[in-house]
Amino acid sequence: MIDKTYGSAAEAVADIPDGASLAVGGFGLSGNPMKLIEALHAQGTGDLSIVSNNCGVDDWGLGILLNDRRIRKMTSSYVGENKEFERQFLSGELELELTPQGTLAEKLRAGGSGIAAFFTQTGVGTQVAEGGLPRRYDGSGGVAVASPPKDVRTFAPGGTEREYVLEEAIVTDYALVHAKRADRHGNLVFNKAARNFNPLAAMAGRICIVQVEELVQPGEIDPDAVHLPGVYVHRIVHVGPDIEKRIERRTVQAADVSTSSGTGEK
Repeated sequence: MIDKTYGSAAEAVADIPDGASLAVGGFGLSGNPMKLIEALHAQGTGDLSIVSNNCGVDDWGLGILLNDRRIRKMTSSYVGENKEFERQFLSGELELELTPQGTLAEKLRAGGSGIAAFFTQTGVGTQVAEGGLPRRYDGSGGVAVASPPKDVRTFAPGGTEREYVLEEAIVTDYALVHAKRADRHGNLVFNKAARNFNPLAAMAGRICIVQVEELVQPGEIDPDAVHLPGVYVHRIVHVGPDIEKRIERRTVQAADVSTSSGTGEK
């Protein structure tokens, strides 16, 4: 088996070119591969097409790439907490393919599983299926690019006929992912809410780059504990456990002085 570790985040992302497509893990402020995003930002890569649940906030996550005009297109589910995102989209500087969250997750999973497309009920009877959703504005309030109509067919699973819309899978050039633990072969374990879009983004990238808090030797992770097998992972960067995580807040309870001595005496 190949040792997939790299010496630094900068080394791991060095060959990502301008114009690349990326699947990026994270959900809100949870599970963002910040060291990889920062390394990509530092090397100046731009004109990126990014698939991620959201685009971070103004100064965190993918927001640091957005602020420097490095992103050409976002495929996302939620875009409501980034003022610069709103400004760029409404001014025509940024293209947006707004996608229902469960559909986006399945499009990534399908891409990593070799499934070209699938039918889902989500979006039937709306502009998701019928087309017309603004993807890019012209800067003066008009729509320059709108979403096209999608194929809708009727199926009868269980004997009940329903309409379903065809959604194509997503495969990207690269994936940027955060994991709690990995071995040198790339088997990954995710921590709690960070096991959101990270495994799906990893599956969808032709080259998957993962930053990990804990790196162990092959065999040290129980096979039953592996959330994503190493076959999907190509590069590993050990970033350690002391990275900033804005989703986490340390809270402590003040000691009760009446019992702190152990005797009950004040």
